[in-house]
Amino acid sequence: MKKENNGFTTWEKAVLWLKEQPECLELVRSCYYDDPLSESASRFYNSTEWSAVREELSFKPKGTALDLGAGRGISSYALARDGWKVTALEPDTSEIVGTGAIRALCAQAGLKIEIVEAFAEKLPFADCAFDLVYVRQALHHAADLEKFCREVFRILKNDGIFIATREHVISCKKDLKAFLEGHPLHKYYGGENAYTLGEYKSAFSKSGLKVKKILNAYESDINLFPVEIKNLKNKIKTIIKNAVKISPPDFLVNFALYTMGRIDKRPGRLYTFILKK
Repeated sequence: MKKENNGFTTWEKAVLWLKEQPECLELVRSCYYDDPLSESASRFYNSTEWSAVREELSFKPKGTALDLGAGRGISSYALARDGWKVTALEPDTSEIVGTGAIRALCAQAGLKIEIVEAFAEKLPFADCAFDLVYVRQALHHAADLEKFCREVFRILKNDGIFIATREHVISCKKDLKAFLEGHPLHKYYGGENAYTLGEYKSAFSKSGLKVKKILNAYESDINLFPVEIKNLKNKIKTIIKNAVKISPPDFLVNFALYTMGRIDKRPGRLYTFILKK
């Protein structure tokens, strides 16, 4: 099953190969690379992950949204269904994992989404163009993290929100090798990356973005999915109850999850960043 990094020249070829491997079907499904694409996008829309994202954005009136690094368009689909006026930015033109797939999804779902083929480090948009910039598992791919964040700041309206979900975090640079070796997809194409929490925060600060909230690996369904936070909380409650014979209050369970995230040192653990201009 193992394929060397240089075995595929494009991400599309890597994904097509993965979809042909019976032992990779669950991985393909969990990454929303399964077909039909409209059903995959609908499953994402109804996931606990997207429900948690929607809750984090509930304070923000619907307006213009940029799905940055849109891939095959599942997040663009979710934003559009929730009432945002969506622009999907994706440099890959692939019919499987890029803008070709987004166009097909729009036609299948009857959604109007503007599609732009470009890279995030030089966004082809006017200053103050968007109320929301949303990134799912794409910020850690930035070739220049600070430039990426400066561009996001530039195109956000005043009081605009930038949310980057499920971004890989490492504790130190030497952990990057361990993360890449353990990543289930990196070995097929070699396109993964991760930054330290300090590097993310520094890039945000230098760009002018202000941190509104940082969610560690155990604090939200956004990072935990496909594991559901309610199930994890129930396990913690059971452990505590069995130990002390008393059912713990919710605040104690939430603190336990927060603490688990604080002490978690797994290379590549997932974080979500919510920032404001």
